[in-house]
Amino acid sequence: MTQIWGIVNVTPDSFSDGGRYLEAEKAIAHGRLLRAQGADVLDVGGESTRPGSEPVGAEEEIRRVLPVIEALAADGATVSVDTYRAETARVALAAGARIVNDVSGGLAEPEILNVAAGAHAFVALGHWRGPSADMYANASYDRIGAEVAAELRDRADAALEAGVLRERIILDPGIGFAKAGEQNWTLLRQLDEVRRLGFPVLIGTSRKRFLSTALGEDASEARKDLATAVTSAFAARHGLHAVRVHDVASTRDAIAVMEAWEGWD
Repeated sequence: MTQIWGIVNVTPDSFSDGGRYLEAEKAIAHGRLLRAQGADVLDVGGESTRPGSEPVGAEEEIRRVLPVIEALAADGATVSVDTYRAETARVALAAGARIVNDVSGGLAEPEILNVAAGAHAFVALGHWRGPSADMYANASYDRIGAEVAAELRDRADAALEAGVLRERIILDPGIGFAKAGEQNWTLLRQLDEVRRLGFPVLIGTSRKRFLSTALGEDASEARKDLATAVTSAFAARHGLHAVRVHDVASTRDAIAVMEAWEGWD
C-alpha cells in the first residue's frame, strides 16, 4: 500500500503555499486536516527548497517547526521533519518526529545521518546536486535513471555506514531537484533503475514546475493538484512506497480509483 505524505510548509516562501501556514496554529490545524483526509505521514518543513530559495539557518528553522511537530506528534500522527540540517533533525526527533526527510541525502550536513541512526529513525534520502539557490547548475545527464540510481546508492551506503538500519532507509529520486522539464518525465519512466537498489522509493511531484510540460504554463493550482493525483496513482500502480503531496484528498481518491480498477483488495 502506497503511503501518502502530507506536506506542512511552515514557511513564508515555499513555491506553492508559502505563507499560508507560517503561524504555528495554522500549520497545526492544516496538519490535522491532512491527517483527517488520509495522510499516513505529515512532513513538516521550515525552509523552502524551491528553485532560487535562500537558507534561513537552523535557529529559525527550529523555531518554525518545533511547536508544529510537538503538537502533531502528541496527536499520535507519524511526523517527518523536512530538513537537511543535523541540529534541526536532532531537535525534531526529540520532539516526536520519527522520520528525517533530507532532500540532500546527507550531503549538505553528513552529521544528519548519525543523528538519524542514533535516534533509530527512518531517513528519506533525496537525490541532490547542490543547493536550491543554484538548482539547475548541475542538471546534465547522459542516462538519468542510471545516474540518479548510482548517486542514491552512494547515499544509502553512507547512511548504512553511519548506522542507519537498512530497513529504515527510503530513497527519493528528487523530482525537480537538479532536473529540468522533460528530464523529470524521463526519470519517472526510468524509476525501475532506483527500485532495483532494493529500498522503498518516495516521490514528490506535487505542484512542481515540470507538470507544466503536460498541462501548459498557465496551469492553475487545482489543475496541478489533479495532475499530482494522477502521478500518485501511477506511483501506486508501480509499487512505490510513498508519494509526498500538498492535496491529500485528491491523491487518496485517485489511488482508491486505481485500486478499484485493478481489483486490489
